[in-house]
Amino acid sequence: MELQELLTGEEKKAYMYRSVNKPTRPETVTPETPLEDLNLNWREVDLPERERTKHVHRLHPYLGKFIPQLVEIFLRKYFKPGQTVLDPFCGSGTTLVQANELGINSIGCDISAFNVLLCRAKTAEYDPVKAQKEIQDILKRTEAEVKKIYGGRQMAFWEDEVPALSVETKDEYLLTWYAPRALTELLVYRHFINDYEYQDLLKVILSRSARSARLTTHFDLDFPKKPQTEPYWCYKHSRMCQPTAEALKFLSRYSYDTVGRIKEFAQVRTGAPVEVLHADSRTVNFPPVHGVITSPPYVGLIDYHEQHAYAYRLLGLEDKRENEIGPAAEGTSQRAKQKYQEDIAEVFRRIGESLLPGGKVIVVAADTAGLYGEIARLAGFEQEYVINRHVNRRTGRRASEFYESVFIWEKRG
Repeated sequence: MELQELLTGEEKKAYMYRSVNKPTRPETVTPETPLEDLNLNWREVDLPERERTKHVHRLHPYLGKFIPQLVEIFLRKYFKPGQTVLDPFCGSGTTLVQANELGINSIGCDISAFNVLLCRAKTAEYDPVKAQKEIQDILKRTEAEVKKIYGGRQMAFWEDEVPALSVETKDEYLLTWYAPRALTELLVYRHFINDYEYQDLLKVILSRSARSARLTTHFDLDFPKKPQTEPYWCYKHSRMCQPTAEALKFLSRYSYDTVGRIKEFAQVRTGAPVEVLHADSRTVNFPPVHGVITSPPYVGLIDYHEQHAYAYRLLGLEDKRENEIGPAAEGTSQRAKQKYQEDIAEVFRRIGESLLPGGKVIVVAADTAGLYGEIARLAGFEQEYVINRHVNRRTGRRASEFYESVFIWEKRG
């Protein structure tokens, strides 16, 4: 069912008002800006990709994240520098990064070890000169070691050779999803990481490269179903393409991209503290916070650990997928939806215990199943306002449009 069919008469009127008025620029929002004046229906011309993916926001691909401008609007509306915002499902760290830009303290929590790694890498304070030196040095060492192994030869993906370093692996996932040379290059890079200070940053470069170097089609990097080992017609490039046989070109490309992104973020980064917890938000005793901005996992849509399976295998990260809320593997049955409601409500119930007086909870969700009214009730919150926004999905081959809601809650009583 389309969102517009779920709206009441007044909600439809407000939605249409925002649809025909100029979309809101985040920098224009103040605590006094009326909620009904916010138009969050950005088009590509209003908010081009380069702004949505500025600096560290594109340090690594991540499905299901909200755009930084949406977060910035509600940070400016409800928070002041020095206050603390919580994101109990911090994902790729959008709330944490934007809060830091504005001098707002932040706490993030996530069950995914990879998400925690990514958030910490994005929000860490770096010496840009030293970071660039480390990134360039490990890349040169990797290139030199690979040259020793392959002697500068170009090899087809099925060819193999014993590496000089002890970088063999028995991991079936890695052996299945990577050509021998690509896997060797990734393992050589991994071998050197412990020699450097900014290890989390290097691990993110490695993971991003591993994502692109898998034996999959260029147009299906998000959810590849089986290894691609034969030439194929590429919908992305409109020509025949070959399976990926090496990883060094990605390690090089993303190394230089990362250097530029952390330098760009360093220009706007503040000293506001960022804390990232690797934990289940259903069991955490959160410290006092001034408010919440979050986008919870959707029910039955994404398996968040599986999304980054290559990183878990390559980096040896702790896998806690059995504790995910609403994973795709559990489907969208009524039973799954009820369990999802109970789990999400438990997170917000715990947050309610730590929320300081007057604090707002901002929840961004595509609630097509109408689950969040009951979630708010179970958690002890009342809905103050809801903004329904139109979203145009522009990435990959998923060109469809969808709608999402921004719920603004306050603690009951």
